[in-house]
Amino acid sequence: MADNKRDYYEVLGVSKDAGEDEIKKAYRQLAKKYHPDMNPGDAEAEVKFKEVNEAYAVLSDSEKRSKYDRFGHAAFDPSSGGGGSGFGGFGGFGADFDFGDIFSSFFGGGGGRGSRSNAPREGDDVAARVSISFDEAVFGCKKEINFARIEACGECSGSGAAKGSTPEVCQTCHGRGQVTVQKQTLLGYMQTQQACSNCRGSGKIIKNPCSNCNGKGRIKINKKLEVKIPAGIDNMQNIILRGQGSAGYNGGSSGDLIIEVRVKEDKIFTREGTNVYCDIPISFAEATLGAEIDIPVLGGKTEKFKVPEGTQSGSSFTVRGKGIPHVNSGRRGDLIITVNIETPKNLSKEQKELLEKFSASLSESNTKTRQSFFSKLFNK
Repeated sequence: MADNKRDYYEVLGVSKDAGEDEIKKAYRQLAKKYHPDMNPGDAEAEVKFKEVNEAYAVLSDSEKRSKYDRFGHAAFDPSSGGGGSGFGGFGGFGADFDFGDIFSSFFGGGGGRGSRSNAPREGDDVAARVSISFDEAVFGCKKEINFARIEACGECSGSGAAKGSTPEVCQTCHGRGQVTVQKQTLLGYMQTQQACSNCRGSGKIIKNPCSNCNGKGRIKINKKLEVKIPAGIDNMQNIILRGQGSAGYNGGSSGDLIIEVRVKEDKIFTREGTNVYCDIPISFAEATLGAEIDIPVLGGKTEKFKVPEGTQSGSSFTVRGKGIPHVNSGRRGDLIITVNIETPKNLSKEQKELLEKFSASLSESNTKTRQSFFSKLFNK
């Protein structure tokens, strides 16, 4: 029967001098690939899953691996002369082999060997939101943030027990928070870890609970914190303050405070990344003759800008370095202005006459764009 088995190293796809980590990595990949939960109703996958587990049960155990390297499959065949003591159980691995630490990393269940419900765990992250003006986003500011987080109870210092008393070690799980449960499955007997029902996974029994936190050791409180908003931050970006979230569990580190920034729209400027855009109205004369005009810049200021002679409506110009600063950097984006020619309304009789004389004086060289358009239109 042993002759029909594939070589265990071949099953896992590793060399005979492979280390423990390499063998474990290969096993995890294959166990996940062929696990029955991933391949419902696939008989071939079930066979391969059993084969992979059998190979790992041998090669992960130094003593069994040594026997296998000397005698091959015969080392575990009671009918052979290889001195095989066998594994017992289903598929070549015994009831004392705990797959919990492997399966929990794949399928989120079971709890691994050595895994404890009362082990230190990081606290939960906390979310908050702040609204700032366009200028505050450009130049940075400080804001007071209000948020709620979980902290250790001040009355009992997080123990959950009333003053003058202490929690007792759970006698069911001996303080581990978990108990070992052996179940028979299609794959044989398997050991898994589950939270202790007596202490609900805490490893402690509180007979005299703290009245402030009702024995939980943790309470929800409202906090205020002054936060520095960096210059250049954009709408919907987050600021993360490490360790300002809820307190950890069983001595674990605190979570983070994640602040979502909302930036209000500006009446004049629009933003794309670190560039800002602005539409500026100019007169017909300014566009035609050219002019030096005042343009708005960030911070409520103005600067001089020279409009070139013959500027067309809708023309855009870039003013370098007058945009928004990159966060945590001295570099700035650009200001892009678009000029729109304002057509005069409510002209007087004299103004109309002057404009008519001006129009009559124009030649083709003054209106090249217009002449080109009609040339294309009538010469299709």
